[in-house]
Amino acid sequence: MYFLSGWPKRLLCPLESQEQPLHIQTDPQRAFFAVLSPSQLSIWYCRPSVLIVSYKELSKAASQFGPYKQAEWRPDSTMIAVSTANGYILFFEIPSARDKYLYEPMYPKGSPHLKGTPHYKEEQCAPSLNLEMKKVLDLQASITSLQSMLEDLLVATADGFLHLVHWDGMTNGRKAINLCTVPFSVDLQSSRAGSFLGFEDVYIRDMEYCATLDGFAVVFNDGRVGFITPMSSRFTAEQLHGVWAQDVTDGTCVAVNNKYRLMAFGCANGSVQVYTIDTTTGAMQFSHKLELTPKQYPDIWNKTGPVKLIRWSPDSCVVMVTWECGGLSLWSVFGAQLICTLGGDFAYQSDGAKKDPLKISSMTWGSEGYHLWVIDGNSSSNMKPERDANNEACQFGILQFHFIKSALTVNPCMSNQEQVLLQGEDRLYLNCGDATQAQSPRNTSAHSEHKPTRERGPFSDGSLDSQGLSTLLGHRHWHVVQFSAIDKLGQNVAVVGKFGFAHYSLLTKKWKLFGNITQEQNMTVTGGLAWWNDFIVLACYNLNDHQEELRIYLRTSNLDNAFAHITKVQADTLLLSVFRDIVILFRADCSICLYSIERRPDGLNPTASIQVLQEVSMSRYIPHPFLVVSVTLTSVRTETGITLKMPQQACEAESIMLNLAGQLIMLQRDRSGPQIRDKDNNPNQRKHLPFCAPVVLAQSVENVWTTCRINKQKRHLLEALWLSCGGAGMKVWLPLFPRDHRKPHSFLSRRIMLPFHINIYPLAVLFEDALVLGAVNDTVLYDCLYPQTSAREHLEVLFPFSIVERTSQIYLHHILRQLLVRNLGEQALLLAHSCATLPYFPHVLELMLHEVLEEEATSREPIPDPLLPTVAKFITEFPLFLQTVVHCARKTEYALWNYLFAAVGNPKDLFEECLMAQDLDTAASYLIILQNMEVPAVSRQHATLLFNTALEQGKWDLCRHMIRFLKAIGSGETETPPATPTTQEPSSSSGFEFFRHRSISLSQSAENLHSKFNLTKTLSMPSGPSGKRWSKDSDCAENMYIDMMLWRHARRLLEEIKLKDLGCFAAQLGFELIGWLCKERARAARVEDFVFALKKLHKDFLWPFPVIPASSINSPFKNGKYKTAVGEQLLKSQSADTFVNMEMDTGVSNTPRSRSWLGAISSSQREIDTVSSHGPHMQDAFLSPLLSKGDECSIGSATDLTETSSMVDGDWTMVDENFSSLSLTQSELEHLSLELASKGPHKSQVQLRYLLHIFMEAGCLDWCIVIGLILRESSVISQVFSIMQSSDTDGEICQNIKTGLYAVDKWASTDCPGYKPFLNIIKPQIQKLSEIAEEQVQPEAFQPVNPSKVTEQVNPRAEESRTSSSHGANPQSDAGNSNASRHEEDKSKTEDEDSFQEGSYDCIVS
Repeated sequence: MYFLSGWPKRLLCPLESQEQPLHIQTDPQRAFFAVLSPSQLSIWYCRPSVLIVSYKELSKAASQFGPYKQAEWRPDSTMIAVSTANGYILFFEIPSARDKYLYEPMYPKGSPHLKGTPHYKEEQCAPSLNLEMKKVLDLQASITSLQSMLEDLLVATADGFLHLVHWDGMTNGRKAINLCTVPFSVDLQSSRAGSFLGFEDVYIRDMEYCATLDGFAVVFNDGRVGFITPMSSRFTAEQLHGVWAQDVTDGTCVAVNNKYRLMAFGCANGSVQVYTIDTTTGAMQFSHKLELTPKQYPDIWNKTGPVKLIRWSPDSCVVMVTWECGGLSLWSVFGAQLICTLGGDFAYQSDGAKKDPLKISSMTWGSEGYHLWVIDGNSSSNMKPERDANNEACQFGILQFHFIKSALTVNPCMSNQEQVLLQGEDRLYLNCGDATQAQSPRNTSAHSEHKPTRERGPFSDGSLDSQGLSTLLGHRHWHVVQFSAIDKLGQNVAVVGKFGFAHYSLLTKKWKLFGNITQEQNMTVTGGLAWWNDFIVLACYNLNDHQEELRIYLRTSNLDNAFAHITKVQADTLLLSVFRDIVILFRADCSICLYSIERRPDGLNPTASIQVLQEVSMSRYIPHPFLVVSVTLTSVRTETGITLKMPQQACEAESIMLNLAGQLIMLQRDRSGPQIRDKDNNPNQRKHLPFCAPVVLAQSVENVWTTCRINKQKRHLLEALWLSCGGAGMKVWLPLFPRDHRKPHSFLSRRIMLPFHINIYPLAVLFEDALVLGAVNDTVLYDCLYPQTSAREHLEVLFPFSIVERTSQIYLHHILRQLLVRNLGEQALLLAHSCATLPYFPHVLELMLHEVLEEEATSREPIPDPLLPTVAKFITEFPLFLQTVVHCARKTEYALWNYLFAAVGNPKDLFEECLMAQDLDTAASYLIILQNMEVPAVSRQHATLLFNTALEQGKWDLCRHMIRFLKAIGSGETETPPATPTTQEPSSSSGFEFFRHRSISLSQSAENLHSKFNLTKTLSMPSGPSGKRWSKDSDCAENMYIDMMLWRHARRLLEEIKLKDLGCFAAQLGFELIGWLCKERARAARVEDFVFALKKLHKDFLWPFPVIPASSINSPFKNGKYKTAVGEQLLKSQSADTFVNMEMDTGVSNTPRSRSWLGAISSSQREIDTVSSHGPHMQDAFLSPLLSKGDECSIGSATDLTETSSMVDGDWTMVDENFSSLSLTQSELEHLSLELASKGPHKSQVQLRYLLHIFMEAGCLDWCIVIGLILRESSVISQVFSIMQSSDTDGEICQNIKTGLYAVDKWASTDCPGYKPFLNIIKPQIQKLSEIAEEQVQPEAFQPVNPSKVTEQVNPRAEESRTSSSHGANPQSDAGNSNASRHEEDKSKTEDEDSFQEGSYDCIVS
């Protein structure tokens, strides 16, 4: 509602004075304020705060009167009464020196501020005033309180008398009333005669007159409080009657709120008791209490001392309280605390030292509540006023605090908007919603989403966000923002000053002002303003014609009365609101007038026209028009029968909501009469239904929110009425709907009022999003900027810098819980399901469970009807049940777990449900709970289950956590699972370094490294130092247990020929693959079926089967003819059929792979496929080799060969050279294109080469052969054969390889002729191998590649890599080129092979 802004200012006094101020009081118009010192009265101008005139009492008179005490202004600001310590009242007259001004603003040359504008002087300059003492009145008793009451001055004296003094004729108007003769009772009912005060020494200590209650609230010197009201117009002792407040015996001070008819009594215990008057009995009725809670202020809540002062703001929306010990606290009208300076950065320095709270001896609000002037009590007691170094002005003990406030305080029609709009004296703050951001990206402000749209006026610090427009507006009469409004989309803001108005577009960042200044000067907005589509609707007073008017201006046209639609209104308009196409006015004669508004397209500038629909007199129900806080139309109603008969009226303006001094009153349409039938005949001139008698819906209401939008999915939220009730939190009047259009239960009411608490002060409700928006004060300390010595003088040290930030809160969990408490589970489910798509819905369920659990599990007394089982059952209705429970448990302390799981179910069962639902992350959370609640054996058993499942699904992060978790269980550290062992860190990083150069030599572009198969991680597992960790820790049974599971998984992957998954697994979990493969060489790492393995690798690595040119094929195709694709000579040979068979064998459909490449296949290919006479399966399968090839080409389409081949640099350069030197034949060209087309993705190539290296080091030669075949590199095959010849290889392995290769050869002849050319190249080596196999009579144990030989080769390699970093990359690229040339020539020479073998062997072993 109200928020502090920036630092306070200290006023400088230009006069020589040894006296500190002791009392401050603004005049009723809040244009001036009076400052009292013991013998001096000064009048200051409010804006800017400058001294105008000062009256100094002569010493002789000062000793006679005594020091000044209190001051009170006459209602018309022409006189001031000052009371003195010796019982005198001094009356000062303030004649204004006409056309004389003391201060004038100075503008730079060339500025647009014109001095000739009307009212320039009054607005811009501080007037010259005089002070003359007119009369002295001696009351012969100490004066305790002064109070201006209409045309009289009410004076209370310490001898128990109440004096009534006229401002005009003071002598004959004196009436003294002895308080002992005033009867007091508990209420005003005539049956109870009042008792008299009955004490000699009772007198009034403090009092304040309340115009709307017609009486005055009083505090007596013995601490009792009451309310004295005149029974008739004559103010005599016989006619006065008082009522007690029975519960208060320690009252200290009082302040009244006229708008809400509240009396706030300060008490000696530091609390403020707020009372109102019961209109039926006249008794004082307790409303609420303002007090600091020990929860928020544990160290000060009971040490504040008595309440010293209470001051309501000018708009009656907030109250400021200060205590004897100091400090300020600000509360909303019904007790929501907004600010308190006794805690946080106000009370503590940045180093944690406690500050002295600011002691306040007097305070008063400035105009519109934007300023609060306070007199610093600390300075008056212990400091003389200090002179500045340059002797210009003395530091004066008056501080000025600056506030910004919500636009709702003065313009309550803003409550149907979903924006937060705050207004300061010369600036606006708004939360830039999505609407503005969608069309113009705005730079967000440094500290929050609030954005000061501009500062204006002659005294502003500069212009924010409006490019110098504040200077343009300086001469306008914009001194104080009176009203502001923002449109539905949050794109346009309208602002009202003292005269006229202006509007600003957030999209164009431009203001629109009146072109004609006299038009602006002649209107003053009285009842607020609102946006209707593109129009601004406002209620104003025309100063020229002395006439109240309702005006409508179009936003897009110039701001001029010529383009406005003006309607005359009978009485003064106090409030204005817009609902759909209806404007509602509340007028000073207590009547409500409804107008219909419609757009008329007249040429370029459309206008809006207005017609009176209905007038409703409320004078029977409203005692005083000033008491009406807000009035609005809504579609809310209680009866639902009518909607079933006439659905078209369901969303009409059904009822008027009126906030009368905090009471929310609803007037519904009266449908009991016969008018309903008349409407059908003549819809144009239909009569509007009258309204029923009003019904009170709620008490203590500060703001009301409702919307006119319709959303069938979220009817609960959009048809509800939202109320803000101050300290009591919020309330929602929620509609209850019968489920599935069944007949409503007779016992079920149509609506229900649900209260709930939120932690922020609500300023806007986002209906569909189930959010409340608000703002909150935040503070920043700057006390370190100044040395300790000068700390007293600097306000920057005493006070933090205050900023305002937007905040929001969800409330859905409160409403769901309230419905469940009231056994309305069905309604709660309907509401929850309508909001289940909200991003924070899981958080809502969690909050609800958490709050109920905390309350019930920590309750001291047994709960007769616990809510937790109901809430648990409710949450099971949603798929997020398992996550909600475990997240709640992990955020709650362990002691409450048993209570929670007694309601929601056994954690073991929930864990198993997670596993069945494949929700492994949630299962892992349950594991932590099981670890704390169960014995280690149980948690190990469940952890093993989860670990195995995570391994199967490839959730590597989870696997790593599970390894750590299982080790922690084994080592007995059940509290917190330990971090990963430190021995692993250096080894993995060194492994990464060790393999880094090789990874680059293997790949031709390093960009593709970071992809699904993360090569860098794979490379971090060498056979070097990291092997030590496994062997070192393996003494521990726990590590052995984990290793067994890892080995089992690796064995399964290898048996199922999932080499890609195996590589991922080893890389992610740091699995020692080479060592394990050495052990498994003869078992799991054997290739049983070479053909199947080859097919599987083709599929896993998306590697196309090789094809051969048409010219070299003699065998007929199945369908007897062949086709050539335009643009690529790709032949759909029988290899395609094998692809189909292979996919059907393995049981894996090719749909997942084809998801993203289907779009890349050009129409020409589709045509070819339709021509082909294969069955549907075959047609699908023809796409497969192309699809897998499409993966390789990350740029361009899969069919464009030039782009595909550009990926492989070596091959492409070779082709270029050939083109330049010789002209290729058609068949050679085909051969070339096929050679390129039959390569797989670059990434797969890198992965296969890496796996080749791993298998080579582990001595799994059969796998090396398979990978060599798929890569079609004879160098690999020859290298394997040379290893087998040179060392004593196991004969069984040789035999296995030989049979495998024969099987591949046989398969190639029948099913995949593309492999034949390559098999022909390596045929001589196969024959040589068969000879070896036959020579070896008995198989011997095979050692991995001769260790001594390996070390010999590794060391020089390492040295070489040190000397030249680029050298490591050379052999491989050479190999690539020679490899390509060999394929092109299609010949093989043994000497070439030998040299090639050596090069590639070096590369791979190193």
